[in-house]
Amino acid sequence: MFRTALRNVLAHKARLLMTVLAVMLGVAFVSGTLVFTSTISDAFQASSQKGYDNVDVAIQPKSPDDGSGAPGAAPHLDQKLLDRAGRVPGAASVTGTVSGFTAIADKKGELIGDGFSTRGGNYFPGDDGKDARYPMRSGAAPKGAHEFALDAHTADKAGYKVGDTVRISVDGPVREQKLTGVFTTDDGTVAAGGSLALFDTRTAQQLFATPGTFSEIDVKAAPGTSQTALKTEIDKVLPKDGAEATTGKQLADEQAKMIAESMDGMKTGLLVFAGIALFVGVFIIANTFTMLVAQRTKELALLRAVGASRRQVTRSVLVEAFVVGAVAAVTGLAAGIGIGAGMRALMSSTGATVPDGPLVVSLSTVLISLLVGIVVTVLAAWLPGRRAAKIPPVAAMNSVHATATTKSLVVRNTIGALFAGAGAAGVLVATGMDDGKAVMAGGAGLLLIGVFILTPLLSRPLIALAAPVLRAFGISGSLARQNAVRNPRRTAATASALMVGLTLITGMTVIAGSVQKGIDKMATEALKADYVVSMASHTPLSPDVAKKIATLDEVTASSPLRNSPSRVGTDTQYLTGVNGKDFGKLTRLDFVKGSLGELGGDRTVVDEATAEEKGWQPGSRFPVTFEDGKKGTLTVSGVYQGNEMIRGILLDNATLAPHQKQITDMQVMVKTKDGATDAAKDSLVKALGKNPAISVADKKDVSDGIAQMFNLMLNMLYGLLAMAVIVAVLGVINTLAMSVFERSQEIGMLRAIGLDRRGIKRMVRLESLVISLFGGVLGIGLGVFFGWAAGELIGGSLPTYELVLPWARIGVFLALAALVGVLAALWPARRAAKLNMLAAIKAE
Repeated sequence: MFRTALRNVLAHKARLLMTVLAVMLGVAFVSGTLVFTSTISDAFQASSQKGYDNVDVAIQPKSPDDGSGAPGAAPHLDQKLLDRAGRVPGAASVTGTVSGFTAIADKKGELIGDGFSTRGGNYFPGDDGKDARYPMRSGAAPKGAHEFALDAHTADKAGYKVGDTVRISVDGPVREQKLTGVFTTDDGTVAAGGSLALFDTRTAQQLFATPGTFSEIDVKAAPGTSQTALKTEIDKVLPKDGAEATTGKQLADEQAKMIAESMDGMKTGLLVFAGIALFVGVFIIANTFTMLVAQRTKELALLRAVGASRRQVTRSVLVEAFVVGAVAAVTGLAAGIGIGAGMRALMSSTGATVPDGPLVVSLSTVLISLLVGIVVTVLAAWLPGRRAAKIPPVAAMNSVHATATTKSLVVRNTIGALFAGAGAAGVLVATGMDDGKAVMAGGAGLLLIGVFILTPLLSRPLIALAAPVLRAFGISGSLARQNAVRNPRRTAATASALMVGLTLITGMTVIAGSVQKGIDKMATEALKADYVVSMASHTPLSPDVAKKIATLDEVTASSPLRNSPSRVGTDTQYLTGVNGKDFGKLTRLDFVKGSLGELGGDRTVVDEATAEEKGWQPGSRFPVTFEDGKKGTLTVSGVYQGNEMIRGILLDNATLAPHQKQITDMQVMVKTKDGATDAAKDSLVKALGKNPAISVADKKDVSDGIAQMFNLMLNMLYGLLAMAVIVAVLGVINTLAMSVFERSQEIGMLRAIGLDRRGIKRMVRLESLVISLFGGVLGIGLGVFFGWAAGELIGGSLPTYELVLPWARIGVFLALAALVGVLAALWPARRAAKLNMLAAIKAE
């Protein structure tokens, strides 16, 4: 039986090719994901490890959380603590570090890098006048307030040399600094493509902290002193509850853990799409083996007649599946390694910060890839093999098994109806729940399974709707319709592969478009301001920016938004400071109780959620401990509906500012005389020094930014789901090709009685088109339903959510389904038309 199974694989290698390709694509996606995430994770961890090579013990601030002092405010590390740490037994050297965001403009005035990758720090010279962390390649270390040094990678990229004047920004205003030195570094951020600017320690403290303080103190151990022993000595000189010491190994391990956790999310997301591709591939495998078994029923019956048991027949089919799965898994693994390398190269080419490192192909990746390919194929082939073994030898020889019994169809349809009904009910119930994500996910899964089971039943009425159109193609169209419904189970399995992919694509498109519309509507309705000014990196903005804007003639109202931690009762709450006089002119808040009025003194307004939690009403007074530890009492004058842009406790900046240790703004809202015009925007940009680090956005810019974010997300999802669609295309090709083989005699007869080759091609193409559109209609229908249901959940947290049906994209998806049908039929139709009619008539 084993030799028989192997001969069958070799005899049907052309028919099994599409199955191999389908499994190979799924395995390639799995192995590619594992290779890519392992490579990136290891590269980041190795890069991060370099940053701790010169750190044996790090002293960091420790925030008090015992109700005393300023809520959320961490004590600073000063020069006295640095000196004490340097004198402890076993300490070879000590370094005080300060760091923060630093935007660097290139020669065109555009920002180099973005976000966390654009950093600034301090050059901390030792006894020899040099900082061992940053050896100078050219020039000298910075020594004055207007000097700085730049890493060699960024300097080369931007074309800067020692002596150049460079425009930079730390918290808003543009600073022109003289480049005094270019250094090399093993800093992980720079290795990953970021930038690093260094200032002398005094200047860095003024820019990133407060004068005389550090954000971290790093201690290097003397030879023969362990990190643990050095930490024990340093713990003795630390201020009580003011700072904590951590070994370099602990920091490196924590960083590695954080990197691994962050990569886990990406890995899980990519593996979900790989799973979808494999799930779609299951339909193809099951369909292929069902058709192969059907074509060999007489052969299997003869094996049973000469003594083969049911178990041996099933086992022979599973052996075939094992061989197919093994071949697909090995080729998929090889392709996946290439995909992993390609994804990394793609990230680097798009400017993403990815450190250098070797390609990582672990043993677990190899084993998982092989296991997935083989197990998926064998499981998918088990049911056809079991079904073949159950056919009595005499019945198989007479082909009475060909038509499914009425009982089996009734059982199938009953089970499908129960699954679909339960799933639909679960989804509908979840839409009315506060947290119905789990219930909705379970209901959606049941509904999808139920529809798949019912697809043979649905195929006849839905395909019948296409009859009037198919009649226009004459006998070819009529035959195509009859062929499509001749074997409902096969048609259902073929269409379901495409249905799954289009369900996900349509559902995600509906959800993304609706959320985008809701956020866009919220931005438009909540803001009266013409512009929102903020840092491009979303880091704090200098209060000098708001002061500069307020002095401009074209500005009629402006308000900075500031956040400050406070303690209300036993809870930590963030207070949001605004310009009380102008805030009403810049926002449009819906008040459920009280009113905004003009904020000032101890008057405050709070969002509805906070008011309900605290039991506050207009007129309620509550005690507060400000950031500086001083206590006060605030009075609620209004309760408003919060949204994603504005929420929390709002009060006048004149009340909040005296209690802030360091005043910074998150953004500044601006209203101008003539509204949002190009001239007004240019005026603001010029007034702020054409600063590349500052974003001046009107409502359209905010909307475009939201649209760009969702379009990027959707395009990524489309790219990932394209794998499932490609697998579905292979399934249609496979089904049609094997169907043509099965119907060779019938096609020969049609040719003999007058149907020409063009008619045969048209028949096969129309059959493929009908099956693909059937799957497309089911997928789009389910996707719209799931999109609506998910939107009902989202609407609970996004009041402006509005269901948007993207008719244009839905039309594109339907056209895509039709295109799948046309392309998938090219080879099978050509093959059918080339059949020799006499040979075909004699075929069994």
